[in-house]
Amino acid sequence: MIEPHAPAPPGSPPDWAGPARLPVQPDTGRLLVLACVFVCAACGLVYELELVALASYLIGDSVTQASVVLSLMVFAMGVGSLGAKRLRWRAAAGFGAIEAILALVGGSSAMALYAVFAWTGGWGGLWGPRWLLVGFSLTIGLLIGAEVPLLMELIQRIRRQDAGGVVADLFAADYVGALVGGLAFPFLLLPLLGQLTGALITGTVNAIAGGALVLGLFRRDLTPRARRLLLLANLTVLGILACAAVLVDDFERAARHAVYGKDVRVALQTGVQEVVLTGGTHGRPLDLFLDGRLRVSGRDELWYHEALVQPAMDGPHARVLILGGGDGLAAREVLRHAGVRRVDVVELDPEVVRLARDDPALSRLNGHAFDDPRVHETTADAFRWLRTAPVSTYDVVVADLPDPGITASTKLYSEEFYGLARRALAPGGRLVVHAGPVATRSRAFWTVDATLRSAGLHTVPYRVSGRDAGFAAGPDRSVGASRAPRDWGFLLASADSRPRLGLDPNQPPPRTLTESALRADARAAAATRIGGLPASTLVHPRY
Repeated sequence: MIEPHAPAPPGSPPDWAGPARLPVQPDTGRLLVLACVFVCAACGLVYELELVALASYLIGDSVTQASVVLSLMVFAMGVGSLGAKRLRWRAAAGFGAIEAILALVGGSSAMALYAVFAWTGGWGGLWGPRWLLVGFSLTIGLLIGAEVPLLMELIQRIRRQDAGGVVADLFAADYVGALVGGLAFPFLLLPLLGQLTGALITGTVNAIAGGALVLGLFRRDLTPRARRLLLLANLTVLGILACAAVLVDDFERAARHAVYGKDVRVALQTGVQEVVLTGGTHGRPLDLFLDGRLRVSGRDELWYHEALVQPAMDGPHARVLILGGGDGLAAREVLRHAGVRRVDVVELDPEVVRLARDDPALSRLNGHAFDDPRVHETTADAFRWLRTAPVSTYDVVVADLPDPGITASTKLYSEEFYGLARRALAPGGRLVVHAGPVATRSRAFWTVDATLRSAGLHTVPYRVSGRDAGFAAGPDRSVGASRAPRDWGFLLASADSRPRLGLDPNQPPPRTLTESALRADARAAAATRIGGLPASTLVHPRY
């Protein structure tokens, strides 16, 4: 509870709040405290951002994860501030202990979350990473919230001044530190060190700053026993973080094998996402994971890519645009058709295209599509590229994009996006969209349909079965093998009239599709229709 109290008479501090015995001049001591505030604020914000980023990667839905982490932390900070009132009479010792605990908890949080995810795989259980995320958010928030009251007490011990001036100085240092931490995380720590090492380095800096302030500046306020305990605690924390930093590469390899299996051939963190290739040699099927989600499985990718591309190619197809599809597999299907003069592939991650061209197994699977002179790849965001795309140019537009429901992909399933795609279609052109599984996420599927129709397109829904019941490819990685989606849902659309759902009779028949089976699957998909759904827009996503 926030306790009402009368202000103390001027010049009458509590009996435990006498002047600190410092080894430096008061002005220097005050500056050192503010410098510690700056460092602690930067570390605290890095912990928050690291939890948000890792939770978004492991769980998905970055908006929900950011909301959960930040709201829990802010709440816990308030509770921590109230709890710190009981430590003011031993502010130096209390602050030193809090910083040691915060450095250990914050620095190890990323490894702990990733370990639980990798070796348990279950998000719903009591000890799953969702609950661990809540626990870390609350704990780190409590400890961060306790910092400012204790630092305010310490700075008042150096030289007493009016409370408003102290608060202004502390908050100024705190906010500037938060700015530095917020910028350092995406532009320095994440690209150069990665999430695991970045968190460990941040914890190390946090422990050194807190320990140096208390054991250096306020050591005379501590009893000999308190000095020994704090020194031992800080050395223990630094030792744990240092050992973890040394072993982090081995840990990451072991965790990756636990997630993807031991057949990992390529694992790299690009500027866009984590890319992992497994298999593809000695008769083992190739799998491509993007940010931990299975995007290509050599066991059944042919079912998916033939269903995505072949119905859309039934008609004029001289110029084809593929949005996404950096693996080259959609381009492979397009190039099987005579009369294709140009294929433009717009892919966000150039490393995926490089692998599709240079990796022996992946390039063999895509038929060396990127070596064909008719294929032209562009590195760009699909939405941004469409804004400047030539009008009425493409006979076929293939949207080979991640499932709707992944926050980063929602703009690629918006009414605005489909309006831009419609503008790029030539008269009589067709747009085909991968809209996620019909059986398990029918509401999302029919929201895509409603959004396409809202953009002025006529649609035909269809689906195909054959998805490998392994790692889930949807937005929520909690789906286990038994619940993994067993179908893919698609929407074929045209601006002029309702497109015909069929296969090009002038081409050799696909290996996994027949026209009769395609129409039967279309009737099965139509039977799941959910009417009255609103369209998804940029400002009001519905997935």
